[in-house]
Amino acid sequence: MKTALVTGACINTGVAIVEKFAAKGYNVLFTGRNSEKVRDAEERYRKQFPDVQIFGYAIDSLLDERTVNESAVKELFKDIDKKGLFVETLVLNAADQGLNMKIFESPLTDLMKVINTNVVWNFCLCEEAARRMKDNGGGNIVFVNSNTAYRAIPDRIAYITSKGGQLGLMRALALDLGKYNIRVNAVLPGMIKTDRWEKNPDFYASVPSRFTPIGDVAVGADVADAVYYFAAHARNTTGAELTLDGGNTIQLYPIVH
Repeated sequence: MKTALVTGACINTGVAIVEKFAAKGYNVLFTGRNSEKVRDAEERYRKQFPDVQIFGYAIDSLLDERTVNESAVKELFKDIDKKGLFVETLVLNAADQGLNMKIFESPLTDLMKVINTNVVWNFCLCEEAARRMKDNGGGNIVFVNSNTAYRAIPDRIAYITSKGGQLGLMRALALDLGKYNIRVNAVLPGMIKTDRWEKNPDFYASVPSRFTPIGDVAVGADVADAVYYFAAHARNTTGAELTLDGGNTIQLYPIVH
């Protein structure tokens, strides 16, 4: 039985990704920042999917804004090894959103915090996972990235910078790890109907990015389907990007209606 590790999987898109892999018969490991939320999610997933193994881990990406929690990543994989599980699929879903960053007001550490979480911490996870994939005949890594890697939005400098860097990391890893039969790809969602959508209906009723060429925006299950495609079906695909934004990236401006 294959095993997937999904980061940031207590709420929103991460939940849909866990549910997708568990429904397909994968053992699923997942992470979250809050111990109580991780325990609650673990209990919920186990009731929902009694035929697979599911384990949750509370883990912080950083010790402080400048320092990635590398030791926590190593301990995570040591515990997975003790359980006799091999992470064949790593899904990097967790992210620091870097909201409301003001260029002339926010401290430099705000930028460092987001980049360290979204790029450096993810590299640590990739390195530990790939070390084991190399010894087990291969595997695959999927980044949940963003179409903002190519299309900037206001007051999100750190986040957008990190997502662009993350795509560079994805391509470099795909090249260096290909010889070990390890594939590395990225899904680029646009707007997703998360709990923020439900809590702020007036804002999302008129936000420009909701006006896509196909007239709808993604839900978590759409992202999960794209992630699963790379993991389970894209045998000869690596270093690739799958944009999942209803066509927003192809239009010069949204046609508001």
